[in-house]
Amino acid sequence: MKIAFTSVLLFAAAAALLAQGSKKFTRTTDNPLAAAKEISAQINGKTVNISYSAPSMRGRKIFGEGGLLAGTTIWRAGADDATCMHTDAPLDINGLAVPAGDYSLWVDLTGGKWQLIVNKETGQWGTNYNKAQDLGHVAMTMGKTPAPVEQFKMTLTQAGGNRGRLTLEWENTMASVNITAK
Repeated sequence: MKIAFTSVLLFAAAAALLAQGSKKFTRTTDNPLAAAKEISAQINGKTVNISYSAPSMRGRKIFGEGGLLAGTTIWRAGADDATCMHTDAPLDINGLAVPAGDYSLWVDLTGGKWQLIVNKETGQWGTNYNKAQDLGHVAMTMGKTPAPVEQFKMTLTQAGGNRGRLTLEWENTMASVNITAK
């Protein structure tokens, strides 16, 4: 009896560890105005997943004076729940060492020169940013989109070998950052 119980516990623990390899975050809201999105890329043979809510412009100005995010310094990079990232591998995000694990992603919009914030807290609502949990901030490369982007979009691409790139686009603004998987 004791051996059978121990075997069941070991099997359950092994199954739980295997399931962690491709973690998916569950959005707590079902908002038709901000669709739940999941993006994923294999970088250096390891998976990086990002879960976010994608709001639309719906005729509104988003950035700059009079925009929806005017006066906002820290943005959840989407809508509703905080944007979450799971990485199977340690990452270097533009010089920031990020151990394998789960994080929330935020953007510091101060002065129009965006910085990606990697935060150790996950599962929170998108207005509950806790600066004390920041792993770090990294500068993003700023640009303009060739045409207006109606719905906020994040793209995670594999750029060859152990390199990738995370790009955020909305309205007429584009920001990106390089990622290296170790």
